[in-house]
Amino acid sequence: MIDDDSVVADGSEPAAPATPRTPHSERPVARARRAKAHELIEQLVAEGRVRIIDPDEVAEWRRVVNYAKRHGLEPAGKRIEKVPYGGPGMELFLADGLHPNARSQRPKEGGDPVPVPSRLGNLHPIVTALKDDERRLVMPSVLRRRSLLLLQGLSAEAVRRGYEVRKAHSLFHPREGGVDIAIDGLPYTVSVRQEFPQSLDPDRSSRLVVELAHGLTDRPGRWRDRKTRTLEEALNAVLGEIEVRAAEDARRRQDEQQVIVEREVRWRAAVEVAKEQAVREQLAQALREEAGRWQESAALSAYCTALERRIGELHGVVDEPTLSQTRRWLEWARAYMRGRSTP
Repeated sequence: MIDDDSVVADGSEPAAPATPRTPHSERPVARARRAKAHELIEQLVAEGRVRIIDPDEVAEWRRVVNYAKRHGLEPAGKRIEKVPYGGPGMELFLADGLHPNARSQRPKEGGDPVPVPSRLGNLHPIVTALKDDERRLVMPSVLRRRSLLLLQGLSAEAVRRGYEVRKAHSLFHPREGGVDIAIDGLPYTVSVRQEFPQSLDPDRSSRLVVELAHGLTDRPGRWRDRKTRTLEEALNAVLGEIEVRAAEDARRRQDEQQVIVEREVRWRAAVEVAKEQAVREQLAQALREEAGRWQESAALSAYCTALERRIGELHGVVDEPTLSQTRRWLEWARAYMRGRSTP
Protein backbone atom coordinates (compact mmCIF):
# COMPACT_ATOMS: atom_id res chain seq x y z
CA MET A 1 0.00 0.00 0.00
CA ILE A 2 1.33 3.37 -0.97
CA ASP A 3 0.74 6.11 1.58
CA ASP A 4 1.42 9.19 -0.52
CA ASP A 5 -0.79 12.28 -0.53
CA SER A 6 0.63 13.22 -3.93
CA VAL A 7 -1.27 10.41 -5.59
CA VAL A 8 -5.00 10.79 -5.96
CA ALA A 9 -7.49 7.95 -5.95
CA ASP A 10 -7.64 7.49 -9.72
CA GLY A 11 -3.87 7.59 -10.08
CA SER A 12 -3.79 10.94 -11.87
CA GLU A 13 -1.64 13.87 -10.92
CA PRO A 14 -3.12 16.11 -8.20
CA ALA A 15 -4.53 19.46 -9.26
CA ALA A 16 -2.27 22.45 -8.75
CA PRO A 17 -3.39 24.67 -5.86
CA ALA A 18 -5.35 27.71 -6.99
CA THR A 19 -3.39 30.94 -6.97
CA PRO A 20 -5.19 33.53 -4.82
CA ARG A 21 -6.37 36.54 -6.78
CA THR A 22 -4.65 39.81 -6.10
CA PRO A 23 -7.00 42.28 -4.37
CA HIS A 24 -8.12 45.05 -6.69
CA SER A 25 -6.55 47.68 -4.45
CA GLU A 26 -3.14 46.03 -4.86
CA ARG A 27 -3.18 45.72 -8.63
CA PRO A 28 -0.69 47.90 -10.54
CA VAL A 29 -3.30 50.27 -11.97
CA ALA A 30 -4.94 50.83 -8.58
CA ARG A 31 -1.58 51.36 -6.86
CA ALA A 32 -0.50 53.86 -9.53
CA ARG A 33 -3.79 55.73 -9.26
CA ARG A 34 -3.58 55.81 -5.46
CA ALA A 35 -0.07 57.24 -5.68
CA LYS A 36 -1.22 59.90 -8.16
CA ALA A 37 -4.19 60.74 -5.93
CA HIS A 38 -1.92 61.29 -2.91
CA GLU A 39 0.43 63.37 -5.06
CA LEU A 40 -2.50 65.46 -6.32
CA ILE A 41 -3.81 66.11 -2.80
CA GLU A 42 -0.36 67.19 -1.60
CA GLN A 43 0.03 69.53 -4.57
CA LEU A 44 -3.44 71.03 -4.08
CA VAL A 45 -2.77 71.64 -0.38
CA ALA A 46 0.60 73.23 -1.15
CA GLU A 47 -0.26 75.25 -4.27
CA GLY A 48 -4.05 75.66 -4.15
CA ARG A 49 -4.64 74.82 -7.83
CA VAL A 50 -3.45 72.32 -10.39
CA ARG A 51 -3.92 72.83 -14.13
CA ILE A 52 -4.10 69.99 -16.64
CA ILE A 53 -3.25 71.52 -20.02
CA ASP A 54 -2.71 68.40 -22.12
CA PRO A 55 -6.18 67.21 -23.30
CA ASP A 56 -4.88 63.63 -23.51
CA GLU A 57 -4.31 63.64 -19.74
CA VAL A 58 -7.68 65.07 -18.69
CA ALA A 59 -9.53 61.72 -18.67
CA GLU A 60 -6.89 60.05 -16.51
CA TRP A 61 -6.86 62.91 -14.00
CA ARG A 62 -10.66 62.74 -13.79
CA ARG A 63 -10.28 59.10 -12.78
CA VAL A 64 -7.64 60.08 -10.23
CA VAL A 65 -10.01 62.68 -8.74
CA ASN A 66 -12.83 60.13 -8.61
CA TYR A 67 -10.47 57.67 -6.89
CA ALA A 68 -9.57 60.30 -4.29
CA LYS A 69 -13.26 61.04 -3.65
CA ARG A 70 -14.28 57.37 -3.41
CA HIS A 71 -11.49 56.50 -0.98
CA GLY A 72 -11.88 59.56 1.25
CA LEU A 73 -8.52 61.11 0.43
CA GLU A 74 -9.80 64.71 0.31
CA PRO A 75 -8.63 66.87 3.23
CA ALA A 76 -11.07 67.26 6.12
CA GLY A 77 -13.70 69.90 5.36
CA LYS A 78 -12.57 70.21 1.73
CA ARG A 79 -13.62 68.80 -1.61
CA ILE A 80 -11.93 68.68 -5.01
CA GLU A 81 -13.70 70.76 -7.67
CA LYS A 82 -13.06 70.83 -11.43
CA VAL A 83 -13.54 73.71 -13.87
CA PRO A 84 -12.60 74.03 -17.56
CA TYR A 85 -9.25 75.64 -18.30
CA GLY A 86 -8.03 76.89 -21.67
CA GLY A 87 -10.58 74.99 -23.75
CA PRO A 88 -9.91 71.25 -23.47
CA GLY A 89 -7.87 71.59 -20.29
CA MET A 90 -9.01 71.32 -16.68
CA GLU A 91 -8.23 73.18 -13.45
CA LEU A 92 -8.51 71.46 -10.07
CA PHE A 93 -8.81 73.23 -6.73
CA LEU A 94 -9.94 72.62 -3.16
CA ALA A 95 -13.31 74.09 -2.18
CA ASP A 96 -14.73 74.38 1.32
CA GLY A 97 -17.39 72.00 2.62
CA LEU A 98 -18.81 68.68 1.54
CA HIS A 99 -20.00 68.11 -2.00
CA PRO A 100 -23.76 68.76 -2.37
CA ASN A 101 -24.17 65.20 -3.71
CA ALA A 102 -22.87 63.69 -0.49
CA ARG A 103 -25.50 61.65 1.35
CA SER A 104 -25.24 63.87 4.41
CA GLN A 105 -26.06 66.87 2.23
CA ARG A 106 -29.25 65.49 0.71
CA PRO A 107 -32.51 67.10 1.86
CA LYS A 108 -34.51 65.08 4.36
CA GLU A 109 -38.11 64.19 3.64
CA GLY A 110 -39.22 65.03 7.14
CA GLY A 111 -40.03 68.46 8.49
CA ASP A 112 -43.23 70.38 8.24
CA PRO A 113 -45.38 69.34 5.27
CA VAL A 114 -46.11 71.84 2.53
CA PRO A 115 -49.78 72.89 2.68
CA VAL A 116 -51.71 71.69 -0.38
CA PRO A 117 -55.10 73.34 -1.01
CA SER A 118 -58.24 71.28 -1.48
CA ARG A 119 -59.86 73.70 -3.93
CA LEU A 120 -58.68 75.31 -7.17
CA GLY A 121 -59.23 78.84 -5.91
CA ASN A 122 -56.90 81.83 -5.36
CA LEU A 123 -54.31 80.20 -7.56
CA HIS A 124 -50.92 81.65 -8.38
CA PRO A 125 -51.13 83.41 -11.80
CA ILE A 126 -48.73 80.87 -13.35
CA VAL A 127 -50.85 77.97 -12.08
CA THR A 128 -54.00 79.74 -13.32
CA ALA A 129 -52.48 80.05 -16.79
CA LEU A 130 -51.57 76.37 -16.71
CA LYS A 131 -55.10 75.47 -15.60
CA ASP A 132 -56.59 77.42 -18.52
CA ASP A 133 -54.18 75.88 -21.06
CA GLU A 134 -55.96 72.77 -22.32
CA ARG A 135 -52.84 71.73 -24.23
CA ARG A 136 -51.04 70.99 -20.97
CA LEU A 137 -51.67 68.30 -18.36
CA VAL A 138 -53.70 66.23 -20.80
CA MET A 139 -54.92 63.48 -18.46
CA PRO A 140 -58.10 62.42 -16.68
CA SER A 141 -59.78 65.37 -14.95
CA VAL A 142 -59.24 63.93 -11.46
CA LEU A 143 -55.51 63.62 -12.05
CA ARG A 144 -55.34 67.03 -13.73
CA ARG A 145 -57.02 68.64 -10.73
CA ARG A 146 -54.62 66.91 -8.34
CA SER A 147 -51.65 68.00 -10.48
CA LEU A 148 -52.76 71.63 -10.35
CA LEU A 149 -53.26 71.43 -6.58
CA LEU A 150 -49.75 70.03 -6.16
CA LEU A 151 -48.25 72.82 -8.29
CA GLN A 152 -50.29 75.42 -6.40
CA GLY A 153 -49.08 74.12 -3.02
CA LEU A 154 -45.49 74.10 -4.27
CA SER A 155 -45.81 77.62 -5.76
CA ALA A 156 -47.41 79.12 -2.66
CA GLU A 157 -44.73 77.66 -0.39
CA ALA A 158 -41.99 78.87 -2.74
CA VAL A 159 -43.40 82.41 -2.62
CA ARG A 160 -43.67 82.19 1.17
CA ARG A 161 -39.95 81.32 1.33
CA GLY A 162 -39.09 84.34 -0.79
CA TYR A 163 -38.60 82.63 -4.14
CA GLU A 164 -40.03 83.60 -7.51
CA VAL A 165 -42.46 81.44 -9.48
CA ARG A 166 -42.26 81.84 -13.25
CA LYS A 167 -43.74 80.32 -16.36
CA ALA A 168 -41.79 77.20 -17.25
CA HIS A 169 -39.85 77.61 -20.49
CA SER A 170 -39.04 73.91 -20.85
CA LEU A 171 -40.64 71.98 -23.71
CA PHE A 172 -43.21 69.70 -22.10
CA HIS A 173 -45.10 66.75 -23.50
CA PRO A 174 -48.84 67.53 -23.62
CA ARG A 175 -49.36 65.17 -20.67
CA GLU A 176 -47.00 67.29 -18.53
CA GLY A 177 -47.20 70.70 -16.96
CA GLY A 178 -44.98 72.64 -14.61
CA VAL A 179 -43.55 75.85 -13.22
CA ASP A 180 -40.12 77.40 -12.76
CA ILE A 181 -39.08 78.21 -9.20
CA ALA A 182 -36.29 80.78 -9.27
CA ILE A 183 -33.80 81.24 -6.43
CA ASP A 184 -31.31 84.11 -6.81
CA GLY A 185 -32.36 84.43 -10.44
CA LEU A 186 -31.70 80.78 -11.34
CA PRO A 187 -34.81 78.85 -12.43
CA TYR A 188 -35.49 75.23 -11.50
CA THR A 189 -38.25 73.53 -13.48
CA VAL A 190 -40.73 71.32 -11.61
CA SER A 191 -43.21 69.29 -13.65
CA VAL A 192 -46.07 66.87 -12.96
CA ARG A 193 -47.17 64.07 -15.25
CA GLN A 194 -49.17 60.86 -15.27
CA GLU A 195 -46.75 58.00 -14.65
CA PHE A 196 -48.54 55.22 -16.56
CA PRO A 197 -50.99 56.87 -18.99
CA GLN A 198 -51.33 53.73 -21.14
CA SER A 199 -51.94 51.32 -18.28
CA LEU A 200 -55.33 49.60 -17.96
CA ASP A 201 -54.70 48.98 -14.27
CA PRO A 202 -56.73 51.62 -12.36
CA ASP A 203 -54.14 51.78 -9.59
CA ARG A 204 -51.17 52.27 -11.94
CA SER A 205 -52.96 54.72 -14.25
CA SER A 206 -53.86 56.95 -11.27
CA ARG A 207 -50.24 57.53 -10.23
CA LEU A 208 -48.50 60.86 -10.74
CA VAL A 209 -44.81 61.75 -10.88
CA VAL A 210 -43.22 65.01 -9.80
CA GLU A 211 -39.91 65.71 -11.55
CA LEU A 212 -37.20 68.29 -11.10
CA ALA A 213 -35.22 68.92 -14.29
CA HIS A 214 -31.68 67.61 -13.98
CA GLY A 215 -29.89 70.63 -15.47
CA LEU A 216 -26.13 70.35 -14.87
CA THR A 217 -26.40 67.97 -11.92
CA ASP A 218 -26.75 64.25 -11.50
CA ARG A 219 -28.71 64.56 -8.28
CA PRO A 220 -31.98 62.65 -7.85
CA GLY A 221 -35.02 64.58 -9.03
CA ARG A 222 -38.07 62.32 -9.24
CA TRP A 223 -40.80 61.64 -6.66
CA ARG A 224 -43.67 59.14 -6.86
CA ASP A 225 -46.57 58.12 -4.70
CA ARG A 226 -45.54 55.47 -2.22
CA LYS A 227 -47.43 53.30 0.22
CA THR A 228 -45.77 55.17 3.08
CA ARG A 229 -45.83 58.67 1.57
CA THR A 230 -47.93 60.58 -0.94
CA LEU A 231 -46.71 63.21 -3.36
CA GLU A 232 -48.41 65.86 -1.24
CA GLU A 233 -46.16 64.80 1.65
CA ALA A 234 -43.08 64.88 -0.60
CA LEU A 235 -43.37 68.53 -1.67
CA ASN A 236 -41.15 69.64 1.22
CA ALA A 237 -38.42 67.32 -0.10
CA VAL A 238 -38.91 68.75 -3.60
CA LEU A 239 -38.37 72.30 -2.36
CA GLY A 240 -35.47 71.11 -0.20
CA GLU A 241 -33.83 69.60 -3.28
CA ILE A 242 -34.29 72.87 -5.17
CA GLU A 243 -32.65 74.75 -2.31
CA VAL A 244 -29.70 72.33 -2.23
CA ARG A 245 -29.22 72.73 -5.98
CA ALA A 246 -29.43 76.51 -5.65
CA ALA A 247 -26.74 76.43 -2.94
CA GLU A 248 -24.62 74.15 -5.13
CA ASP A 249 -25.04 76.46 -8.13
CA ALA A 250 -24.24 79.50 -5.97
CA ARG A 251 -21.02 77.85 -4.78
CA ARG A 252 -20.17 76.87 -8.35
CA ARG A 253 -20.74 80.42 -9.56
CA GLN A 254 -18.65 81.76 -6.69
CA ASP A 255 -15.84 79.31 -7.45
CA GLU A 256 -15.99 80.11 -11.17
CA GLN A 257 -15.97 83.83 -10.41
CA GLN A 258 -12.99 83.32 -8.13
CA VAL A 259 -11.21 81.48 -10.92
CA ILE A 260 -11.96 84.38 -13.29
CA VAL A 261 -10.70 86.93 -10.76
CA GLU A 262 -7.52 84.97 -10.10
CA ARG A 263 -6.98 84.47 -13.82
CA GLU A 264 -7.36 88.23 -14.33
CA VAL A 265 -4.86 88.90 -11.53
CA ARG A 266 -2.40 86.46 -13.06
CA TRP A 267 -2.91 88.01 -16.49
CA ARG A 268 -2.27 91.52 -15.17
CA ALA A 269 0.80 90.30 -13.32
CA ALA A 270 2.03 88.63 -16.51
CA VAL A 271 1.45 91.86 -18.43
CA GLU A 272 3.48 93.80 -15.87
CA VAL A 273 6.28 91.23 -16.03
CA ALA A 274 6.21 91.43 -19.83
CA LYS A 275 6.39 95.24 -19.67
CA GLU A 276 9.32 95.07 -17.27
CA GLN A 277 11.06 92.55 -19.52
CA ALA A 278 10.43 94.75 -22.57
CA VAL A 279 11.86 97.83 -20.81
CA ARG A 280 14.80 95.79 -19.56
CA GLU A 281 15.49 94.47 -23.04
CA GLN A 282 15.23 97.97 -24.49
CA LEU A 283 17.70 99.33 -21.94
CA ALA A 284 20.00 96.36 -22.49
CA GLN A 285 19.96 97.00 -26.23
CA ALA A 286 20.79 100.67 -25.62
CA LEU A 287 23.60 99.59 -23.30
CA ARG A 288 25.01 97.23 -25.89
CA GLU A 289 24.90 99.95 -28.54
CA GLU A 290 26.53 102.47 -26.18
CA ALA A 291 29.24 99.98 -25.27
CA GLY A 292 29.83 99.30 -28.95
CA ARG A 293 30.23 103.02 -29.67
CA TRP A 294 32.54 103.38 -26.67
CA GLN A 295 34.69 100.50 -27.87
CA GLU A 296 34.82 102.03 -31.36
CA SER A 297 35.77 105.47 -29.97
CA ALA A 298 38.49 103.91 -27.82
CA ALA A 299 39.83 102.02 -30.83
CA LEU A 300 39.82 105.16 -33.01
CA SER A 301 41.55 107.19 -30.28
CA ALA A 302 44.23 104.52 -29.87
CA TYR A 303 44.65 104.44 -33.63
CA CYS A 304 45.16 108.23 -33.85
CA THR A 305 47.64 108.17 -30.99
CA ALA A 306 49.60 105.35 -32.56
CA LEU A 307 49.54 107.07 -35.97
CA GLU A 308 50.81 110.33 -34.49
CA ARG A 309 53.64 108.47 -32.78
CA ARG A 310 54.50 106.69 -36.01
CA ILE A 311 54.61 109.98 -37.92
CA GLY A 312 57.14 111.25 -35.39
CA GLU A 313 59.23 108.12 -35.82
CA LEU A 314 59.20 108.46 -39.62
CA HIS A 315 60.26 112.14 -39.65
CA GLY A 316 63.40 112.37 -41.75
CA VAL A 317 63.01 108.78 -42.91
CA VAL A 318 60.06 109.20 -45.26
CA ASP A 319 59.78 111.91 -47.84
CA GLU A 320 57.87 115.04 -46.86
CA PRO A 321 54.96 114.66 -49.30
CA THR A 322 54.15 111.26 -47.80
CA LEU A 323 54.34 112.60 -44.25
CA SER A 324 52.13 115.58 -45.17
CA GLN A 325 49.54 113.27 -46.62
CA THR A 326 49.61 111.12 -43.45
CA ARG A 327 49.26 114.22 -41.22
CA ARG A 328 46.19 115.33 -43.20
CA TRP A 329 44.71 111.86 -42.73
CA LEU A 330 45.37 112.09 -38.98
CA GLU A 331 43.73 115.52 -38.80
CA TRP A 332 40.66 114.22 -40.63
CA ALA A 333 40.45 111.21 -38.30
CA ARG A 334 40.54 113.43 -35.21
CA ALA A 335 37.97 115.77 -36.68
CA TYR A 336 35.76 112.75 -37.38
CA MET A 337 36.14 111.61 -33.75
CA ARG A 338 35.21 115.08 -32.46
CA GLY A 339 32.13 115.04 -34.68
CA ARG A 340 31.09 111.65 -33.29
CA SER A 341 31.34 112.85 -29.71
CA THR A 342 29.17 115.92 -30.40
CA PRO A 343 25.52 115.25 -29.33
